[in-house]
Amino acid sequence: MAILDGKALSEQLIDSVKEKAEKLHPTLAVILVGENPASMAYVRNKKKACERAGIEYREYKFPDNITQESLLQKIKELNEDDSVNGLIVQLPLPEQIYVPEVIRAVAPAKDVDGFHAYNIGKMFLSPEFEDLPPATPLGIVKLLDHYNIPIQGQEVVVVGHSNIVGKPISMMMLNRNATVTTCHIYTKDLSAHTRRADILIVAVGKEKLITADMVKEGAVVVDVGMNRNSEGKLCGDVDFEAVGKKASYITPVPGGVGPMTVAALILNTIRATERQNKV
Repeated sequence: MAILDGKALSEQLIDSVKEKAEKLHPTLAVILVGENPASMAYVRNKKKACERAGIEYREYKFPDNITQESLLQKIKELNEDDSVNGLIVQLPLPEQIYVPEVIRAVAPAKDVDGFHAYNIGKMFLSPEFEDLPPATPLGIVKLLDHYNIPIQGQEVVVVGHSNIVGKPISMMMLNRNATVTTCHIYTKDLSAHTRRADILIVAVGKEKLITADMVKEGAVVVDVGMNRNSEGKLCGDVDFEAVGKKASYITPVPGGVGPMTVAALILNTIRATERQNKV
């Protein structure tokens, strides 16, 4: 078993854009609603990454009871602010906020999360049109590429079909000529699919969903899950100790996909700034 070290690679990727950041002077704006502990931790990581890369970071905090209208007004202001190159609205949002409308409101050119239908739609065309893909799938692809793990012709099984991870990573794997199966809560026999996988990507949010008997010997396992176990420690969706004995490569949690998501946001911010400046 070898570890897919997302933490080390994320630092390399962030450092690699410092020179571009120095020339472009990019700015990332982050909207944070409420005080969700996980969201606050993610935002802190984004701020640190911006500081490391040389990207100006602006944070806009709002209380839990913000109205849809007020939030959309702030997004409109930041869309129209030429000094802002990237814009993120940190999810999840309170129940009174209709998330699809918020995602749609972010200008596609500044959508460094890669959630807008315009950017998702472009991504479906080919790898050449993956200009601002969703950050977690982009991070996964960068991680596999770094470790020279082949994708073309491989059996890829994705567990989870969210708009943020499952669906877009399935499409990015198809773009790279993998044979892709996407599984979800209504899949009848999950293990029948996962045991076929050369590359298994799991993004559900359920501790130890994937056990050793569900994984083929030598498979590459990418664990996107983020949970807390009974001892309060962070863990993924995969039984790391047991599955690690069968996998050729596996991502740890923490230290795997999480840091790569942040690095991908930085790469998307640089890309967005280049496109806005026609570089």
